[in-house]
Amino acid sequence: MRAWIGILGLMCAVGVQAAPKIAVTDLAFEQRVEQYIHTVSAQTNIQANAYQASASATYNEYESRTSYIEQGELRKFSGDIKGEILKSGMFQLVQGTPYTAKSREDVYDVIKRIKSGNFKGADFVLFGTVSDIDFRQDVSAIANTDSHSAVMGLTLVSSFSLINTRTFEITSAFTAMGEGQDTKLVNGYDQHVSLNRGRVVRDVSKSIGEDVARQLKEQLVGFNGGSDTALPRNNLPRDEAPTILR
Repeated sequence: MRAWIGILGLMCAVGVQAAPKIAVTDLAFEQRVEQYIHTVSAQTNIQANAYQASASATYNEYESRTSYIEQGELRKFSGDIKGEILKSGMFQLVQGTPYTAKSREDVYDVIKRIKSGNFKGADFVLFGTVSDIDFRQDVSAIANTDSHSAVMGLTLVSSFSLINTRTFEITSAFTAMGEGQDTKLVNGYDQHVSLNRGRVVRDVSKSIGEDVARQLKEQLVGFNGGSDTALPRNNLPRDEAPTILR
């Protein structure tokens, strides 16, 4: 915390351009992928000579089951996180190298990724991982009517750590959540209900971005009592004129 207050004091002394630079990763995730293979092959062999011809068949069947862990980054929700951080004025934003299927590092080994130069120029990396994602679609009857309520909803929970790229110190850590849903009222004559999946994803992205920026402010600068105004860049008192003790 003392180191962070020192950084904020330096920012105040030299101006806005000295704001620390931050790289925001896309949300890391891993999933188990199962693969089932079943192949059948048949081959007919024909043999003939001067007296007779004969045919024989060979039959082969192959079956296998494999499973493996696939790692990646969820890129749909990081845009609003970056936007809300920029709006807060606490950081400058730099672009890091995204994780791809060809990346050799473990997506969760953010220290190795920092050492490999994936976040050049960044003073801090905001590393996020998917804790839980719940997508649901329900149709419920409304009592005493012939109408139904169709709901599509999405909830995303992610864990974040703000890591110093020079000391690897975790400066801030928290869990953020984003939610969104689309609801439509339909009656028994409706054959098809079209719910807006894009709007749901947009609302989730917006809400998780706001939650991330809010918690960063609370942990790094101090809670502002619910005010919507931007937080000051430091909590240090103003300099006082020197006094001579006699």
